[in-house]
Amino acid sequence: MKFGLFCSAQANSNALDAQTGQGFRDYLDFNVEAEALGYVSSFLVEHHFTGWNQVSATLMLLTALAMRTKTLRLGSAVMVLPWHNPVLLAEQAATLDLISGGRFEFGIGKGYRHSEFRGFQIAPEEADARFEEALEVMTRAFTTRERFSHRGRFWHFENIVVEPPPAQQPHPPFWVAAGSEASIRRAAARGFNLILDQYASAQTLRERIGIYKAERKRRGLGFDPLQVTVARQLYIAKDQADKQAALERQAAYTKRTVDVSRSPDRKGGSHVLAYAEKAGGTEENALFGTPDEIYAMLEDLHGAGVAHVLLIVAGGIGQLRRFAREIMPDFARAAPAAAE
Repeated sequence: MKFGLFCSAQANSNALDAQTGQGFRDYLDFNVEAEALGYVSSFLVEHHFTGWNQVSATLMLLTALAMRTKTLRLGSAVMVLPWHNPVLLAEQAATLDLISGGRFEFGIGKGYRHSEFRGFQIAPEEADARFEEALEVMTRAFTTRERFSHRGRFWHFENIVVEPPPAQQPHPPFWVAAGSEASIRRAAARGFNLILDQYASAQTLRERIGIYKAERKRRGLGFDPLQVTVARQLYIAKDQADKQAALERQAAYTKRTVDVSRSPDRKGGSHVLAYAEKAGGTEENALFGTPDEIYAMLEDLHGAGVAHVLLIVAGGIGQLRRFAREIMPDFARAAPAAAE
């Protein structure tokens, strides 16, 4: 198994406000340390209008991280295509790929937060169509060095050649988050890598990896377990009291995400809402506990076919170091089980 990070940087730190940008510098230092400890990847979210200074210029911050690291794979989780001009986004992504020496993992999505759709004044019903058109333009931009024009529903471009070309060919790997059988099969059929959600049980993950693997095989595509990643919250506790206190803090933190995701006048939406209806549902499968408890949960994930785990580290750099020294080494030597 390989381990990376799932990060949600903020401009402010615990001690200094957003105008200092100290939180972004802390994020960079944290990831430099992670690379030195043997973590292989770091995926960074994109969000807007939160009120808590959450990272919005994701590719800019990843570019800064590229300049301070050498081996860490740098991922977006995810760039929401409906928010962006696809030509400008393709140019920025290719620039990051070049600066990083071909280390960019391009996570893309349709958006899920009600507050963002409302803020950008984009109808949620348009998300699919906007995503598909942006993806079409970006893929063409990455894969042709000839000039082209595009006249679509949302975007018009005339006689353009998108520069620079990316380092990775034909383009940085696309990653998408998916949970339903239909969305997983669609991701597999299109050759996308797969981000599975942080809340699902090991058994559910086994089933979803199996669907993805089978669909890739049906389409004549190879399967590498590292084409799938799973996010998991992490906190190594001193004892049960410490664990329970950390879970309560995590539940309060997750509630912020639920509040900005939920639409006041319609059902459905973010995957997190499906878990939030159950008390403790968003923490049920978190890697919170003593080292032995976390070890057992990772064994379950390994048995489900998970080969790449993105850790959402609660508690700071001490937690990052402790996991790398006490838990990571055993799993770094373990081959993933085959998901059926």
